[in-house]
Amino acid sequence: MLTAEFRTEKVSDRITRIYAFSTELMYLVEGEESAVLLDSGSGIGFVKPLIDRLTDKPLKVLLTHGHVDHAMGASEFPSGTVYINKEDAYIYQKHCSWEFRKSGLGTMPGGELVTEEDFTPVVSIDEWQDLKEGDRFDLGGISVEIYACPGHTRGSVVMLLPEERTVLLGDACNGFTFLFQDYSLSVEEYRESLCQLKEKLNGKFDTVLASHGDGKLSRDVMNDNICVCDQILAGEAEAIPFAFGGDRGLIAQRGVQPGHGNIVYNPEHIWRD
Repeated sequence: MLTAEFRTEKVSDRITRIYAFSTELMYLVEGEESAVLLDSGSGIGFVKPLIDRLTDKPLKVLLTHGHVDHAMGASEFPSGTVYINKEDAYIYQKHCSWEFRKSGLGTMPGGELVTEEDFTPVVSIDEWQDLKEGDRFDLGGISVEIYACPGHTRGSVVMLLPEERTVLLGDACNGFTFLFQDYSLSVEEYRESLCQLKEKLNGKFDTVLASHGDGKLSRDVMNDNICVCDQILAGEAEAIPFAFGGDRGLIAQRGVQPGHGNIVYNPEHIWRD
């Protein structure tokens, strides 16, 4: 059985970054009255005891999307406190299976140490609350606002903490944005999503939090990915072959600076169907 350690660091007085087993990141945001956990990790090892040590305030869990490395730890928490955009039910239903969860262990450092006892329980997405653009969670002195950004998945959302002038983009926009799987939207549609998100968030943030790596992204990462979309649409991307989990795509650019945008895309799904 694995002994999973969740390393933490303070992003600010009210935000704690949590490092999980398979390199994914979570964020605990604590207000004067309540707290939220933004994403819940892969559900390898049990994060709830850590959260209980970090805060004794009433807690909700808000998920950026339905992928295994973001949503599976949420089953540790009471079902009425977990929120996800149910547009991602089609992904979650596949990713929550024991077979799928076990299949990813081979790509994780230390994955060979994981046993079935290390996995959090599987629960139905029907037990959770729906999460939509326009939802707002007031924690007392700090709040979380939800914005849709379909592309990586249909139900991907980003989370703005306006009092901190900080936004968590999840996997909706990062330095290696997956847009090549069969459930992802086209490059054309993703570009539209990013442009709309950029307009809605204009002037509202200074800091961008990532869900992988060191947790940091350039403030211009949305502009970066819009430019990468333009290159793909114009047929000017470098188009480097890439494979992951049985899926194949093309990396748009090579040599991207850390924290800046890039996209892995499907050459057969560049334009809207």
